[in-house]
Amino acid sequence: MTKIDEKSVNAIRILAADAIQKANSGHPGLPLGAAPMAYTLFKGYLNFSFNNPYWYNRDRFILSAGHGSGLLYALLHLFNCGLSIDDIKDFRQWDSKTPGHPEYAHTPFVEATTGPLGAGMGMAVGMAMAEAHLASVFNKPDYPVVDHYTYVLGGDGCLMEGVSSEAFSLAGNLKLGKLIVIYDSNKITIEGDTDITFTEDVEKRMQAFGFQTITVEDGNDMDAIAKAIEQAKAEKTKPSFITVKTQIGYGCPAKQGKASSHGEPLGVENVAELRKTLGWECDEAFVVPQDVYDYCKKIAQEKTVKETQWNEMFAKYCEKYPEMKALWDEYHSEVDANKLMESEKFWACTDSAAATRSTSGEVINRVKDIIPNMIGGSADLGPSNKTYIKDGGDFSAQKYSGRNIHYGVREQAMAAIANGLALHGGIKNYVATFFVFSDYMKPMMRLSSLMELPVTYVFTHDSIGVGEDGPTHQPVEHLSMLRAIPNLIVYRPADAQETIAGWYVALTSKKTPVALVLTRQNIEQCKYSSKDALKGGYVIAKETKEKPDGIIIATGSEVDLAIKAKEELLKDNIDVRVVSMPSMELFEAQSQEYKDSVLLPEVRKRVVVEAAVSFGWGNYVGLDGKYVTMYKFGASAPAKVLFEKFGFTVENVVKTVKSMF
Repeated sequence: MTKIDEKSVNAIRILAADAIQKANSGHPGLPLGAAPMAYTLFKGYLNFSFNNPYWYNRDRFILSAGHGSGLLYALLHLFNCGLSIDDIKDFRQWDSKTPGHPEYAHTPFVEATTGPLGAGMGMAVGMAMAEAHLASVFNKPDYPVVDHYTYVLGGDGCLMEGVSSEAFSLAGNLKLGKLIVIYDSNKITIEGDTDITFTEDVEKRMQAFGFQTITVEDGNDMDAIAKAIEQAKAEKTKPSFITVKTQIGYGCPAKQGKASSHGEPLGVENVAELRKTLGWECDEAFVVPQDVYDYCKKIAQEKTVKETQWNEMFAKYCEKYPEMKALWDEYHSEVDANKLMESEKFWACTDSAAATRSTSGEVINRVKDIIPNMIGGSADLGPSNKTYIKDGGDFSAQKYSGRNIHYGVREQAMAAIANGLALHGGIKNYVATFFVFSDYMKPMMRLSSLMELPVTYVFTHDSIGVGEDGPTHQPVEHLSMLRAIPNLIVYRPADAQETIAGWYVALTSKKTPVALVLTRQNIEQCKYSSKDALKGGYVIAKETKEKPDGIIIATGSEVDLAIKAKEELLKDNIDVRVVSMPSMELFEAQSQEYKDSVLLPEVRKRVVVEAAVSFGWGNYVGLDGKYVTMYKFGASAPAKVLFEKFGFTVENVVKTVKSMF
């Protein structure tokens, strides 16, 4: 590499250190150590267009070690990718473009929200899977319209987190040749040397997963880093893992190689020493020599040729293959909500008792042709979750065009990969497992919500109705957990009609993930259910007189129970209204007038019936209300016995309502 390359690398280091020092907050260690590898990638190998962050065929770069955001922001600034020097100065401040960790759809060219270590690794696998799938569908001889790499950079923490191992195990199995992982191996964690907790041979582990492994001994050797990336790109039959050995806090004598450089500013004096050690010519903060700006801008401008060439090729592709252009447009358009709403086939319901998981499976196969880019899979529970797309084929190393993904028993990675699939674009995806195992997925579901990704989560076996498998497999607190996540729609339908409504919400959602919470056991169809379920809560069984004596609010399999209890209460001249509330979030999105028409404010005698803990229902029940809910973990017994033992009976609901009179 040339002198100007070294100077550009040092500009990244100095900008990151200055930004962190000004903010008096941040993580300088990684940017100082990893600057050469990131710069080498950006300069020589990463295809992007500085004036179009959404160019379709760009390479994807994810900084999995998101605490090192100063590195990414400095790169984006130097390569003219939408960040000004004022943005760098505004690091970690209110409403700035440079938050503490990279945020998708907030900062230009940030491909994923990262920070929870290892999450970026899983999302990178999802992006690489999306590229492979779309390439198999759309590419034609001489027209590789989908042809790009996914690069992800992370450190020791990312490799310690289990989500990365789960994801890499699947990536190796799938032989994702366009996935390149760059590992900043500095052997330091917050608590000290990694030897205190992390001594395995990482390269051997990655080899066991099916990766090509390459090692760069000196993290400042940009020629060796470039050679390693070229070797990785040359390997087409397996993903690649590049270990780059670095020193955390490089260039700062008092901090280099020490844990103290990880998560705190270097200090004014140490920043001055950093400048001296690196031979930096400017003492003033945030000043970059013009020759560095000119050099990086020239590189960025040259890269735009790739986009121009791709646009020309794509235009010819569309002309030669008009049927593929039409399919491309389908893949990259939102679901036609009106068409789906008016489809009799989509809304068709059975009159027979059925598990909502079974209805969900039917819906998936009703829409598979309407939504050709819908793909999905389960964490080794496809037959139980009813999520298999018939005649869709299996996504595998031998057939990337398959629409059914077998995730294996890897719930957290599954959710991370789902985020990556959604982030890539061109794919509508769902994932599935038993509801109790949403515990494993919560961190990645939170990221779905934070990034506003419309991933669909199919959770079956939704309550103590799981039965004999016992309390380990019976979710009781999980509805409350998921309802607490901002920007996540949790939908627990009462029957087939409401299940279809839930899928309508999921398929037409633009910026909100949806969790469909479904029964294992067969349940009766509610004769009063309707498309009003789209509003999240509605009157499913109305009172016979002008004003009800009370209101029963129920969800899922307990709605039918509530309706039967209403019928019994009426025999004693207690006239109640039954409200089905499959989704609190959708109900809250309605007008106050509508909400008051469903839950009449003047009617304070209210009972909630739900086979889960009561936490979160107080807003609807009020101080005078009562609960027929779970108060402890479940037990091992047939479902019918459990519902009886835990009070989910007509008699107990009637008794609870009567206790308020």
